[in-house]
Amino acid sequence: MEVSFAKEIELLRLGAGDTFHGEGILAITKALLQSGVAYVGGYQGAPVSHLLDVMVQAKPYMDELGVHVEACSNEASAAAMLGASIHYPLRGAVTWKSIVGTNVAADALSNLSSPGVIGGALIVVGEDYGEGASVIQERTHAYALKSSMCLLDPRPDLGVMVKMVEHGFRLSETSNMPAILELRIRACHVRGSFETRDNQPPLVSTRALMENPAGFDYMKLAHPPVTFRHEKLKGDQRIPAARKYIVEQKLNELFDGKHADLGIIVQGGLYNALIRGLQQLGLADAFGNTDIPLLVLNVTYPLVPEQVGEFCVGKRAVLVVEEGQPEYIEQEIATLLRRRDIQTKLHGKDLLPSGGEYSVEVLATGLTQFASSYLPGAGAEDAKRWLAGNLQRRQDAAGTLSAPLPIRPPGFCIGCPERPVFSALKMVQQQIGPMHIAADIGCHAFGTFEPFSMGHSILGYGMSLASRAGVSPVMQRRTLAIMGDGGFWHNGLLTGVQSALFNNDDAVLLIFKNGYSSATGTQNLISTPDSAFKEMGSAGMKSQTHTNTTIESTLQGLGVQWLRTVHTYEVAKMRATLTEAFTSDFNGLKVVVAEGECQLERQRRIKPWIAGLLKKGKRVVRVKYGVDEDVCNGDHACIRLSGCPTLTLKDNPDPLKVDPVATVIDGCVGCGLCGENAHAATLCPSFYRAEVVQNPQWHERLFNSIRGAVVRALQPA
Repeated sequence: MEVSFAKEIELLRLGAGDTFHGEGILAITKALLQSGVAYVGGYQGAPVSHLLDVMVQAKPYMDELGVHVEACSNEASAAAMLGASIHYPLRGAVTWKSIVGTNVAADALSNLSSPGVIGGALIVVGEDYGEGASVIQERTHAYALKSSMCLLDPRPDLGVMVKMVEHGFRLSETSNMPAILELRIRACHVRGSFETRDNQPPLVSTRALMENPAGFDYMKLAHPPVTFRHEKLKGDQRIPAARKYIVEQKLNELFDGKHADLGIIVQGGLYNALIRGLQQLGLADAFGNTDIPLLVLNVTYPLVPEQVGEFCVGKRAVLVVEEGQPEYIEQEIATLLRRRDIQTKLHGKDLLPSGGEYSVEVLATGLTQFASSYLPGAGAEDAKRWLAGNLQRRQDAAGTLSAPLPIRPPGFCIGCPERPVFSALKMVQQQIGPMHIAADIGCHAFGTFEPFSMGHSILGYGMSLASRAGVSPVMQRRTLAIMGDGGFWHNGLLTGVQSALFNNDDAVLLIFKNGYSSATGTQNLISTPDSAFKEMGSAGMKSQTHTNTTIESTLQGLGVQWLRTVHTYEVAKMRATLTEAFTSDFNGLKVVVAEGECQLERQRRIKPWIAGLLKKGKRVVRVKYGVDEDVCNGDHACIRLSGCPTLTLKDNPDPLKVDPVATVIDGCVGCGLCGENAHAATLCPSFYRAEVVQNPQWHERLFNSIRGAVVRALQPA
């Protein structure tokens, strides 16, 4: 049972005269439909997941409009979809998380940008940059520069964001260049409203089919010798056309201010934070009125030299607010000014940090230096007091603690089926020694944190098996590569498995088969369990296995000879299987498929099912685990081996014992890992398993009464 977007889908149906209230990324989704998009694709991933997830669940409505929606296997396949806009007047949009997604899609984007498009091609990227990011700290800007694609960075206002989607398609069609719409995390989740328009069914669509394909045109291929002509077209026609459209449609916004001899050029996405920073100096109000003129770049590539020059000419100084490094925009502006012999002093990374997210505090610090140099007494002291006050508040908050807060690394969800495998790996390494482990992107990357601390590298989604290829030949012990089923289908099958088999590599691959692309939002895969998996029963987690063997069949079809499938919660069996993989005489790729359904999806499924049974008065059995306080010896090896958040410590009830005892707190989902670990690692037998019966039958009530009476009789007075 996936997360439902029923409410969001209803917002997509709003028409002319209605008002949309919601998040930025959903507003972008609505804007695509208002713009007459014909096809939408993408790869799931924060912070733009909702766009694709909502459209996938809104398929009946998309069919009404004639819009084709496709969940792609990776970002490269999504980018390749835009090839439809090369020959045909089809507006297409694809989406993914950047920068890692854009890296994967780079080949297709380059080959799309060379011949250009006639139908609008829009790439909506979630710019996962800054302190809240989950990926490497790089920017999409470089791809726009190298491949000559328009880059839009809209001001975080829903009306502006929607407008830039519509203009993005037109800009793409006018210039024949693909356009990238860059959305920061906060822009995706900013809330607001805008007046909607009717959705526009595309003229050519799944409901209005083309009779014949376009005629052959070699100029539309990204292939020499026409690629040399393409490169000339970029500079001679496409970029000039884009600049003309930007100026005519006033896509970049100019805000006047009373200090006309100064100016700030800012990326559109940073506008809100900039205004808040200016407020601390008394140079702007809460409504966005500013004392220093602003040039807000809703299109950060290409820049319009005449527009930038006109803004800067006659000013004493201009500050460029550009997040991240290198400072592409600042460097280009500096070049534009020098070529026009405009001697305005240019500031940017000399006052602001070269890298990192530009929060309000960061911007206020740089603005204070800028104002101190050119506007003495303009409120710099107020800003300094505000910054000092923020620092003092943090120090005061820290001072209220008796000791620094303990480090709490992120970890697996409660009951996650991947945690038991890392427990088994710990035991395996105790037995055969340490091993080189190539980690991967996905939920299993939490295994790099304590208490497991496993993983020597993360080189890309599904790239773990490929990344150990240089290590295996020089390592005495076999290496281990870990990937999830999402990574397997995204990239791992070809770059890892196929390559290892072709080269007859002697390595071990561990595939976590939890049934979904869990790290990106538990979206379905080709190997997502079928309906048999989802049929409920009371036999527990370990009974629901082997309902979809697509991964195993694919591996066997490719030529994998050593293949084992083990349920993740069976720690002892998993330890034995992994030990066999590392000690086997078989020389070649050995694959262990660790099968266990994603716990989040399982809970989403069983909670409403259990609630329905209870409402009908039917018998329900739930499993709970606990620790016998009298047996626990306070060793805590169970915690170090598990890391489950519900397995923690409490004071020892025995006054003669100092060490705290382990305890299982509320939140336990009954996965049984604690008991499995105790058995597999021969720990103390302090764990017990209890069955909680709701709506018991009459004979169960009778038996419970008799049992309770016997226990009370045997207890001392």
